[in-house]
This record gives sequence, C-alpha cells and structure tokens, in this order.
Amino acid sequence: MPKIDRRILKTQEALKKAIIELMSEKNFDDITLQDLSDRADISRGTFYLHYMDKYDLLDKLIETHINELRERCKAAADLDFVSGSLIWTEYLEDNYSFFSMMLASKGAPYFRNRFVDFLVEEFRNEVDVTKGKNQGLNADLTVTFVASAYVGVVEWWFSNEMPISHQALAEQLGALLERICE
Repeated sequence: MPKIDRRILKTQEALKKAIIELMSEKNFDDITLQDLSDRADISRGTFYLHYMDKYDLLDKLIETHINELRERCKAAADLDFVSGSLIWTEYLEDNYSFFSMMLASKGAPYFRNRFVDFLVEEFRNEVDVTKGKNQGLNADLTVTFVASAYVGVVEWWFSNEMPISHQALAEQLGALLERICE
C-alpha cells in the first residue's frame, strides 16, 4: 500500500475538524466553502483537491466513522454484549465532537438514518425470533426496534452531555441487548 503524504492527511483532518466546528455554530446549509477553507486555513482550490463539495466532505466523514464502527463490530463479534458495547462506547466518547454534533444537536439527520441502517445490519444476526421470548415476532420489526433503541440511548447520552461514564453506558446497553437478543 502506498504511503500517503502527511500533508494530505493534515489537510483532510483540518477540513473534518472545520466542518464539525462550523456545524456547532450554524446550520449545515448555511456553511459555505469559504467558511470551511478559512476555518481549515487552506485555499478553496485545495479544498477541491480533496472533496467535490461540502456534502462530499460530510459524506466521507460519516463513512469514516461508520467503517470504524464496522471494524469494531468485527472485533467484538465473539464478545458478550457488555464487552462489545464497551468497545463502542469508548469509541463514541473518543469521538464526542462528531457524534454529539451528528446525533444530539440534529446536525445531520442523514447520519442518524445511516447509523440506524448500519445497526439494523449488525443486529440482524443477533436477534432470534424462532425461539424463546422473541418467538413469533417479526424479525425486521424486532431488529429495527433494537437498532432504533440503541441509537436513542446514544442520543440521550450525548444530549445530556454524557451523564454516566462510557463504561456504565456499556453495561446498561449490554444488559438491555442481552434481554432482547438472547
């Protein structure tokens, strides 16, 4: 794999940081490329070397976090729900500015939908409606319920400025998932 120039990474990180900061100050639709360029301390021409427009920047930023969560799901595949949730909640806390902007402040409804869709995909294999307390339930409905509830709890956590530690959140989420999915 070819080595990526550190200047490229530095510029992309500056733009990602700039969009999150600007979204905390104003509506996404009101953010201009000039705003982004000024905040990241780059020229507009440099912006276009990396992204087509602000939507492309936001989409790539969202995709980066979804892919990282997907990798964390793979890493947690053989763990119980509490341990697996701990991997997630630690990542959420480490990336507070992004997730709080995307979820708690209604920064990007598109992200919430992507997050729910991603969780539906991940929980699909965890919910068994053929036996036990879930027997007879509609699989799609049950998985959508679990994914939506998970996102709702994460939104609550960010909206209330993380009133409990990420460890406590993981324990609670893990316990709830064990009740629903097993």
